[in-house]
Amino acid sequence: MWSEILTKFAKYPAQEKVAKVLLDHGFQVDENGSVISGTIKIPHMQIAKEAKVDWRAVDQTTQTILKDELLQRFFSNLKSFVFLRDVAPFLGLGVIIITPQDASCVGIIEEVSQAIAEYGVRIRQAVSDDPYFIDDPKLTIICDTKVSSDLIDSLLKLQSVKSVTVF
Repeated sequence: MWSEILTKFAKYPAQEKVAKVLLDHGFQVDENGSVISGTIKIPHMQIAKEAKVDWRAVDQTTQTILKDELLQRFFSNLKSFVFLRDVAPFLGLGVIIITPQDASCVGIIEEVSQAIAEYGVRIRQAVSDDPYFIDDPKLTIICDTKVSSDLIDSLLKLQSVKSVTVF
């Protein structure tokens, strides 16, 4: 899907940069061409600054999105959400970041969550990067407690796991 979306911006590198910023932040494009997060309007100048492009490229990108049915459906339905990874330590929660051997394989989340459950640890949140959108996808697990070294060792023995980072 992402390659199909990128194809629509292939002739316009600045618009491609804007589209990536919109995706990275889960920003939507509404029917008026405004960039929004929920009901909050994000100034095009801010998007341009983040994408390192001229503000007119943001206007052009939103117009391109509105003129194309696939792009319009995609970008009007993106959502941002609360991701606990960076605040988890302040809340006394554990964070496990899994780098998979091959993120496109089936069953990674199941295998990892089973291993975590065997240690009696509850998962509060699981966020998996989409390997079609992200170059180096990770699986981030937020647990209700700090993670033991035994659990880490168990995760490292899983076939689907390349590496584990804990904080």
